[in-house]
Amino acid sequence: MKQIYAFAEGNMEMRALLGGKGANLAEMTNLGLPVPPGFTMTTAACHDYQQQHALSDALLAELDQHLQALEQATGKRFDDPTAPLLVSVRSGAPISMPGMMDTILNIGLNDQTVQALATLTADTRFAYDSYRRLLAMFGNVVYGLSESAFDDVLTAIKQEKGYTSDLALTTDDLKQIIQAFKQLYTDAGKSFPQSPKAQILAAIVAVFESWNNRRAVIYRRENHIPEDLGTAVNVQTMVFGNAGEDSGTGVAFTRDPATGERALFGEYLLNAQGEDVVSGVRTPQPVAVLHEQMPEVYDQLAAIATTLEQHYRDMQDLEFTIEHGELYLLQARNGKRTPAAAVKIAVDLVNEGLIDRQEALMRIDPKSLSDMLHPEFDPQALAAHDVLATGLPASPGAATGEVYFTAAEAKAAHEAGHQVILMRQDTSPEDIEGMIVSQAIVTARGGMTSHAAVVARGMGATGVVGMHALSVDEHAKTATVGDIVLHEGDWVSVDGTTGHLYRGRITTTAAMVKESLATLLDWAKAASRMGVYTNADTPKDLQQALTFGADGIGLTRTEHMFFQPERLLQMRRLILAKDAEGRKAPLAALEKMQEQDFYDLYRLAAGKSVTIRLLDPPLHEFLPHDLREINEVANELGLEQNQLRERMAALKEVNPMLGHRGDRLAVTFPDIYAMQVRAMMHAVFRLADEGVTVAPHIMIPLTNSETELRWVRRLVVNEIEQMASAKGIQVTYEVGTMIETPRACVTADAIANVADFFSFGTNDLTQLTFGYSRDDVGSFLPAYLEKKILPADPFQTVDTEGVGTLMKMAIDKGRATKSQLLIGVCGEVGGDPDSVAFFDSIGVSYVSCSPYRVPVARLAAAQATLRATKKAKARS
Repeated sequence: MKQIYAFAEGNMEMRALLGGKGANLAEMTNLGLPVPPGFTMTTAACHDYQQQHALSDALLAELDQHLQALEQATGKRFDDPTAPLLVSVRSGAPISMPGMMDTILNIGLNDQTVQALATLTADTRFAYDSYRRLLAMFGNVVYGLSESAFDDVLTAIKQEKGYTSDLALTTDDLKQIIQAFKQLYTDAGKSFPQSPKAQILAAIVAVFESWNNRRAVIYRRENHIPEDLGTAVNVQTMVFGNAGEDSGTGVAFTRDPATGERALFGEYLLNAQGEDVVSGVRTPQPVAVLHEQMPEVYDQLAAIATTLEQHYRDMQDLEFTIEHGELYLLQARNGKRTPAAAVKIAVDLVNEGLIDRQEALMRIDPKSLSDMLHPEFDPQALAAHDVLATGLPASPGAATGEVYFTAAEAKAAHEAGHQVILMRQDTSPEDIEGMIVSQAIVTARGGMTSHAAVVARGMGATGVVGMHALSVDEHAKTATVGDIVLHEGDWVSVDGTTGHLYRGRITTTAAMVKESLATLLDWAKAASRMGVYTNADTPKDLQQALTFGADGIGLTRTEHMFFQPERLLQMRRLILAKDAEGRKAPLAALEKMQEQDFYDLYRLAAGKSVTIRLLDPPLHEFLPHDLREINEVANELGLEQNQLRERMAALKEVNPMLGHRGDRLAVTFPDIYAMQVRAMMHAVFRLADEGVTVAPHIMIPLTNSETELRWVRRLVVNEIEQMASAKGIQVTYEVGTMIETPRACVTADAIANVADFFSFGTNDLTQLTFGYSRDDVGSFLPAYLEKKILPADPFQTVDTEGVGTLMKMAIDKGRATKSQLLIGVCGEVGGDPDSVAFFDSIGVSYVSCSPYRVPVARLAAAQATLRATKKAKARS
């Protein structure tokens, strides 16, 4: 099997075999661009090496043939005393992994050929400068000698001579450095091979080995790159950017990788080789300056950049070398870019006619959109701070503020004008006021769908949870991480994208929704068959989601509306009442509050669908949790503490997630659901009087059977019909249910008889399917993920085998009863791109997610539709 291809033999379609770099070098060669000649050893050769731990005889024979061809093409020969051939050996995986694997330049130099190069070029300093570079790179890459050891030699001689730059080194200095470098080999029990053939063989082996070096393995893991791709090896004739002031090397992007602006962007250095640009040993110049120093070269580079961008139909990252005023291309690849730049470039390329809208949509990673919508830390400011502790990155963004340990203290500090970070062992719904005013929420316990995580995402606040190294003592008003103690009012900074906590203030930069993102989301909406709604409990949440293009509200959790102090007091009076008569007064007070809540949401939605879920949580969540709260509540309600404790004991549940909640609450306390429906209808009537028509969508949670849902539906419908009749108007409404239990999935065909729509509550369905508690998974889930017992956190990405199978069963059964049954997903996974793709495949009508995940879900939904359409066309 052929294992080596000359550049002229390949093309851009051979990426899997030739790697990205090899395929692009081949493509540029065939385009007639100035590429130094060379050849590529395939990824298949890498796989063979990994199995045999040696270069095969067949590969070595091919290598000899291609080296001879290279000698003929260049008129130079390995180890030639007059015209030595020098080459570079570079890695090149099928998926770009910048800087992760190894490269060696100037192979072919030795004690004799360095003198030949000096004579040939009439530049002795250049020759010895190239030799010292080879010795350092070869020693580091092949023998693992410390890079810093070579740097120390350079530094010592520069300090001795009083030099500030490598360019000041003389030929004699370089010869001294070469001897010192050779001594490093000797000290390590190694020797530098004088045979160019031995050099190239050792370099090839080192590049193959570098596929499994630590940084490459970590990079693949972080970027989800398959382990079995392997790397190609590119052997290329050297051109020299360090051949004098009419030579240089640089990197250029065809567009700004940070902003996406269309302009040649990059850096270069005169009299340098490639590592000088990236290592930071010298300060490079902006590539625009090249226009002044070498205008003809700059114009040629700009023309090539345009040619390659149009050819590849994407922003390109170019590596170039100038040797005595002649330009050479060493690499072209699709350039890495920020999420904001990626969106702008994709939209601009459509407007320029290079790609169509569908391709633009497929080029953007949906998850990356989250990074565009939240503040970020200034990179320079961040570099000056050490990570104090790390937790789970629950809600992206960057925030800095003063730390407080209770919701009340956080609220008071905010009202006094402070920037607040709320830090808790964990949060409960009663912490909502402190959470609302906080720049960020940090908890020592909890998982990615814990209360703190869900609320932070819903509010668009930065959130980090499950920071196990952190211990919070709200009574002492301290938090500790090892020996470090944080006190109330201390400044901290929180990165919700990485999960890092820092001490002190770090400057943030605000992110904005650019016009290009709005355009992309419009295209995504037109391309997708699934709707994208938001989970919103407040007008603020809804307004943010509408800004991102949400189709409406897919879930309003009414229980979140009851935790403000005046509402919590009424809710506690309601729960602690002895009978229905005692519940009347608090219900009346809550009804007025709920009416305004619903009116505000309906009015802001401006005709878009608003789905309101009736009260769901266990009643004990509204009751006090500690001695201080018990005393305060008893005083507020005029109760003896013993009376309050008795009532609390009666309401306590062993497993609240499986207890007295959802429509069970409606059966035992029908007046609560009746109150909420009345409040809803009063809001509808008010808007009708203003000329605004609202069609309520009412969601009944936690249904388990047709009989149960029929009973609760009758309660809801009777209230609606009586009120509409008394008002004398016709109200169009829908009453659906949340599918949250395995039993509901299994009996979905019967439940569909009395449900106008289904909406999957995937958080609870996942808990009840696995037998996990989402607030406790932090104790074992990391181990399950590390040991690959689970492929992903099932509360973040839907478990397609178990939970997904139940969902598909429910959809099929429900639509067997009602073929046009509308089916949504409103759990946390509604904003996860992988989950969205699965939901599209099983026929979900819409997803609903927190406001800041609406753009992510919108793009993921569009991509799912486009992939499905492509597959259907391929089958037909």
